[in-house]
Amino acid sequence: MSPKVVPARGMRDILPSAHRRRARILDTIRQAYAEHGFTQIETPAVEPIERLKSGQGGDNESMLFEIQKRGLDPEQAVRPGESVDSALRYDLTVPLTRFYASNQAELPAVFRAFQTGPVWRAERPQKGRYRQFVQCDIDVIGEESVLAEMELVTATMDALGRLGLAEGVTLRVNDRRVLTDLLTRAGVPEAEQPKALITVDKLDKIGMDGVRAELLEKVGLAPDSVEALTAELERIGTDSPLDASAPALEGVDLYDLPQIAEAVRAELPDVRIVFDPTLVRGMGYYTGPIFEVAHAGSGSSVAGGGRYDGVVGKWLGKDVPACGFSIGFERIVDLVELEETGERRVALLFPKDASPLETAQAKRALARELDSAVVIPVAMPRKLAGAFFGRLQEDGFTHSVKLGEGPEQLRAL
Repeated sequence: MSPKVVPARGMRDILPSAHRRRARILDTIRQAYAEHGFTQIETPAVEPIERLKSGQGGDNESMLFEIQKRGLDPEQAVRPGESVDSALRYDLTVPLTRFYASNQAELPAVFRAFQTGPVWRAERPQKGRYRQFVQCDIDVIGEESVLAEMELVTATMDALGRLGLAEGVTLRVNDRRVLTDLLTRAGVPEAEQPKALITVDKLDKIGMDGVRAELLEKVGLAPDSVEALTAELERIGTDSPLDASAPALEGVDLYDLPQIAEAVRAELPDVRIVFDPTLVRGMGYYTGPIFEVAHAGSGSSVAGGGRYDGVVGKWLGKDVPACGFSIGFERIVDLVELEETGERRVALLFPKDASPLETAQAKRALARELDSAVVIPVAMPRKLAGAFFGRLQEDGFTHSVKLGEGPEQLRAL
């Protein structure tokens, strides 16, 4: 018995019916972003290793698919770290900032970019999590004001709305500066704050008791600091209205968050916005407001992003304001219910003994008579059964007709 032929571990094949579905969803997102003024770009899948290990990607930097240098002598010993010069990108943000630094002279002062494509992370595969997956990002580079955040949020919400995902959506917001303030007031040393944030980010998975234990045992914080921090997080809660006058937010500097919420509500009066002090987002490059979109039909966020003013400056040598928002494409695919496109895809069924010329002529005549329909010849099995027509439908066909029969004999699938 031949061994089963499967993709590499953590990878998957996308079959035609699934690919058509994904393409339609992506086209809807692309149209929404284009109407909000975002321009589509493309960046390479590979970046230099030093760029992807710049200390800004959080845990993702430890999950790189590294690429070995060409021309190494196979007989000569070399250290692993010296044998690699590039890697597959783990997200689209770092490549975008490099793109901007490389092409700044040809781009507008405020650049609104849309980018989609596969990214790779060498994490442990599990259900619903793959080592290669698609990201779908919009970013505004060069805008200092909260106009950038407003544009990103409203464009993303519009895209989700066009996909039928507007109901049951909550925009969760926080600010990295708020988090820094909370950690500092609790007496967490600056050097330990990045590790503390990673632990706080796990609250929804391990609970507050788990956060306390990890802050004490793994991060090594003093008990007084742990108690002060967790008590403050519990006091504020994870679902507070974004209102500086609310008792739960007394003494909390919300920075730009109220202004952002006010601007978003002006365009989207029905959107639910809550303040969540435990929202961290794992990337190390965030410098200001951060966001996540929760959906009632998903067990995790379906979109997220924030401001990352310091990344472009690493490549240009000068600070450039930047902010981005990413739809979790793989997470929304199963949530979207697509309507019929109205396009007719007709399977021209021909017996296997039919001549190629006869089939080609029939295809041409049928396509002409049906005008805009797509006609594709499909060989019939000896016995037509419901399973055969079911497979045609899965493959995207809407109708079928047998060779020699005209348009009046079209059968809807």
